Amino acid sequence: MSEQNVQTPVVEQDLNEILQIRRDKLAKLQAEGNNPFEITKFDKTHSSKQIIDNFVDPVEGEEAEPQIVAIAGRMISRRIMGKASFCHILDGEGTIQLYVKRDEIGVDEYQAFKTWDIGDIVGGVGEVFRTHMGEISVKLKSITLLSKSLLPLPEKYHGLRDLETRYRQRYVDLIANPDVKRTFVIRSGIMKAIREFLDNRGFIEVETPILNTIPGGANARPFVTHHNTLDIDMYMRIAPELYLKRLIVGGFERVYEIGRLFRNEGMDQKHNPEFTTIELYQAYTDFEGMMEITQSLFCYVADKVLGTRLLPYGDVTIDLNNWSKMTMIEAVQKYTGVDFTNLTDEEAVAQAEKLGVHLDKGKQTWGHALYECFDEFVEKELIQPTFIYDYPVDVSPLAKRKPTDGRLTERFEFFMNAAEMGNAFSELNDPIDQQERFMAQARAKANGDDEAQMTDDDFVNALKYGMPPTGGLGIGIDRMVMLFTNNQSIRDVLLFPTMKPIAE
Repeated sequence: MSEQNVQTPVVEQDLNEILQIRRDKLAKLQAEGNNPFEITKFDKTHSSKQIIDNFVDPVEGEEAEPQIVAIAGRMISRRIMGKASFCHILDGEGTIQLYVKRDEIGVDEYQAFKTWDIGDIVGGVGEVFRTHMGEISVKLKSITLLSKSLLPLPEKYHGLRDLETRYRQRYVDLIANPDVKRTFVIRSGIMKAIREFLDNRGFIEVETPILNTIPGGANARPFVTHHNTLDIDMYMRIAPELYLKRLIVGGFERVYEIGRLFRNEGMDQKHNPEFTTIELYQAYTDFEGMMEITQSLFCYVADKVLGTRLLPYGDVTIDLNNWSKMTMIEAVQKYTGVDFTNLTDEEAVAQAEKLGVHLDKGKQTWGHALYECFDEFVEKELIQPTFIYDYPVDVSPLAKRKPTDGRLTERFEFFMNAAEMGNAFSELNDPIDQQERFMAQARAKANGDDEAQMTDDDFVNALKYGMPPTGGLGIGIDRMVMLFTNNQSIRDVLLFPTMKPIAE
């Protein structure tokens, strides 16, 4: 079977034959003392992009000094023409054409090259030139097989399109679909820009435990593991919040942590059981200070990484130059017509039920009714950047109460394209109030709310030493990357998303 070009599709009945052919080729190379897996390094001098970007055509009538380069990558296509051949290789920055001529590299080497396969990793040394067709290429003086591919690549023009396979075999996805690599290059740039922004504002990056004895800092169902030496159950962290605020108590005034969180919950286009967030805390400011940081951070990252604040996302364009603000009561009234301001618990629950929102036992309060109506009717309407603030105490166990209305807290979430992007508070620093709210969470858990928070007595003890007024902010990095790369699923911005194992 001819396999000269990745454009030739691999049909299922031929796969065993292809695998055997490639294994036989490897065995022959090894028998001849040319085992590619024994090569330990190749002194690469240039990437494909560097070669193409830096090439200068010689002035007509003048002879240019030859530019000799060493380049390496995966062979993704090949065209053999008797005594000379062309192939393209893919490296970390793009593709480039190699010109392989028998008289330049030697008869034996050329014959060997002709037996190599699409997908093999090769390295070559040669001179950069422009072909008659105008393509910048490298005319090789030598070529080496650096690694043998024992599996065929997907067919080029149709690529790897099956989503399940793409997510399970990201390594193949990155080869077959170059735009995928761009997403993760942008992701890396976003992380760098976030750190740069915060470092410039005097924040320091810290690390807190991932294994916790108490899963605190958020309302979520944790993953449980067991520590053999201590013989205790432990939890993968659901948030770093309580540890970071302990550092504020200890005297750090501006801290942040970027890291993985783990929540044993549902999976959909916006949720993966493990995901990346940034949480930051600043002493002597409040939730309004966090609003300013949020808006400035998103604009800074957009300028730095994309060079624009207009972000195409699906059928809309998100404009980071324009942010709006509404209280939760205002937002619910705007989209449902119901004003919750002066309602009693019973009236609020009745209004929610009238709108078709059912409240479970233990959640039949004014605050839960307001929040559930917001969740049902408002979030889907928030396309452009919007701050929603003044959240009920019932759903904000770690936020400071609003001085003018004890039912509410100084908390906001911000939304883009009908998705929550982050969450911020004026942090609760009253240890007595915090203890009472933990007790309320414990009652909710006893009534069947498996996402209610556990009581963290040591955190309350830390607050008793005194925590300054503090603003805190958490942002979902994965959703931010989705927005900046115009990807509609969180799996498209995670290199290795959580997948159900394939049944044996």
